Amino acid sequence: MKSILRTIFFLLLFFSALTGRAQEAGMSFPVASGAQLVLISDQFSFTEGPAADQQGNVFFTDQPNNKIWKYATDGTLSVFKDHAGRSNGLFFTAEGDLIACADEHNQLWSISPQGDVNVLLRDFRGKALNGPNDAWVSPNGNIYFTDPYYQRDYWTRTRPELEKEAVYLLRRGDSQPLVLDESMRRPNGIIGSADGRFLYVADRVGNKTYRYSVKKDGTLKDKTLFADEGSDGMTMDNRGNVYLTGDGVAVYNRDGVKILHIPVPAKWTANVCFGGPDGDWLFITASQFLYKLKMQVRANGR
Repeated sequence: MKSILRTIFFLLLFFSALTGRAQEAGMSFPVASGAQLVLISDQFSFTEGPAADQQGNVFFTDQPNNKIWKYATDGTLSVFKDHAGRSNGLFFTAEGDLIACADEHNQLWSISPQGDVNVLLRDFRGKALNGPNDAWVSPNGNIYFTDPYYQRDYWTRTRPELEKEAVYLLRRGDSQPLVLDESMRRPNGIIGSADGRFLYVADRVGNKTYRYSVKKDGTLKDKTLFADEGSDGMTMDNRGNVYLTGDGVAVYNRDGVKILHIPVPAKWTANVCFGGPDGDWLFITASQFLYKLKMQVRANGR
């Protein structure tokens, strides 16, 4: 009985928080009317890195168990890849390959639809990367990724080889990346606009999220503070809203105004993406859980 009452209480708080924030901000409500947070599964150790393919199937990692899972549009769950390089952040290319931040050996991978691995990046100028964490692929195929240092219990090393924790650009076809920004304390979540004009990067320790303009050569300019809040993983919707994670999901409009907070019943909300056949479900990886929430908005670019 107590657990039922707790659930009812949480749901009341959930919808009160959602509607209150949106009304206060005077913004259109991104969550579908009457939508409830749906628990898909709690069988994992720690979920991360959700990314949707062109059909809307959602792939995500269970990093402690070294697996990449697939949640298909028909509602079935299956293991897409075992021995997944302790992958963290994921993102699909236009060709359907899955870019994976494989920090077991501090690498960046490209995984084919059949699960074959191509190691795109093994080091930076002969030194081990800190541990690629999150990635975004621009419309022209350039890969932007963050490289913070989080000590892992499956590493033998106990200190980084690089002096800085940076944001990088791996141009399509290149074998080494460019350093774009090494001023953050711990760059983490990263996402870009569908047209490739803007890049958003969160400094998790600095507790800030920044927006950059992307130049024609792929490098960045016009760094500005977007939100006075950091994030683990990030996503965007087709209205230009940016979704930050940590204590649930915080939603900011394109002007950097916080319009919504989505509470999530988990110790930590790690990441989010849009998926489903129509791209209008928000998938949330949080501790041992995978959730989804029906939205009025859709995936970035749809």
